[in-house]
Parts: sequence; C-alpha cells; structure tokens
Amino acid sequence: MTTAAQPFEFSTAGYLIRIANQKAGSIAELADGVANCTDASIFHHTFHTLGQHHFLTEGFSNDFAQWALASANRVELAEQLASLDIRDYVTLAEVRSDLHRMLKDYTDIHPAAAQQMALEPFYFCESVEIATPLPERASSLKEFRHSLEVISRASLYYHFIASRLRLQLRTNDFSAWFANGLGLTRLADQTNRIDIYANTLDSARRTLLSLIDRELAA
Repeated sequence: MTTAAQPFEFSTAGYLIRIANQKAGSIAELADGVANCTDASIFHHTFHTLGQHHFLTEGFSNDFAQWALASANRVELAEQLASLDIRDYVTLAEVRSDLHRMLKDYTDIHPAAAQQMALEPFYFCESVEIATPLPERASSLKEFRHSLEVISRASLYYHFIASRLRLQLRTNDFSAWFANGLGLTRLADQTNRIDIYANTLDSARRTLLSLIDRELAA
C-alpha cells in the first residue's frame, strides 16, 4: 500500500457571522450591493450557505437566488442566479463578477421590475473562517478512510468545499492529496466529480467512502 511522503492533516473550521451595514430592497439595489459588498459577504451567501444547508435539494443553493424567488418573486432571475456553480470558481472576485453581471443584465432588460421593492429586504452578512487543526492524520488511503468516517461535517465541508478557494484550483483538499500524495489520479478525479449540489454532506461522505473501498479492493 502506498504511503504518502506528506500525510493528510485534517482540520475543521468555525465561522464568525456578522451582519453587515448593507441591505437591498430591490433587484437594482441588490446589483449595487453585490458590486460593493466585502469578499466575506460574497463567501457567506454562496460557499457558506451551501455548507450550512448541507446541500439540501429543496430551494436554491445560494442566498441571492433564494431571495430573488421568495422576496422579489422573480423566478427567471432566481433560476439564473441558482445556476452559478461554485465548482467553476477559484476566487471570490470571479463569483462576484458573474453574480453582478446576471443582476445587471436583468436590470437593463427589466428596468421597471428591477426597481420594485421586494417583500423583504436582503440583508448582507459576512462569514469569517476560523480554522483549527485536528489530531486526525493519514499517511495511507486506509488510514484516510478511517479518519473520513469519524470527522465532523464541519471538517468535511472545510476540506471538500471551502478548500476550492484556499487552493485556488477547481478541486478540493482530498482530491489534491489523492493525486499528489498517493498518485491516485483516478480516485482524485472521481472524488472531484461528486456532485455537491445533488448530495448532502452525509451522502457525499458515503459516496467517497464507497470510491475508496473500490480503490482498496482493486
């Protein structure tokens, strides 16, 4: 069994949530807010929201889309905002740019609708990540599997979702270690293809455990 020169060191993260001094009452105001809010706010309403809801299949996967549907009653815009797939992004600047473009295009095409006040305002919040190392570590795939079974959802989210911004790659901590630490490029690719929108954190964990079991049995 291959042993990695550099073991995988598990961490977890907590998030300090702050209500920013910014809100939007209409789609036009939301477009301006997205253009001017902090990176921590963009992270909170996209990456962090996905983790908080554990990838529920009901509703939309980011707060902007959910607000456009529930408060502004703009189904078409909500669906467009919901189409944003965080797996395609390596920086928050890219996320912000695409969100703002979608909102600005809508305001240009539907100026009257964009100025209408929503039922409830959108309150911008911020997430500040506080990472903490865990005692769990793995030098082999078998050791990794054991740790994967016992780590918390918060740790799984930190390594599987939030890591995309940290690595600035279209991948996650697990896949990066499988490929670079163990030379298991097929497993790395299979792990990276686990659908983070169609799965909960728990079902994503089960899928990954199954992929590892197949690799160990090969």
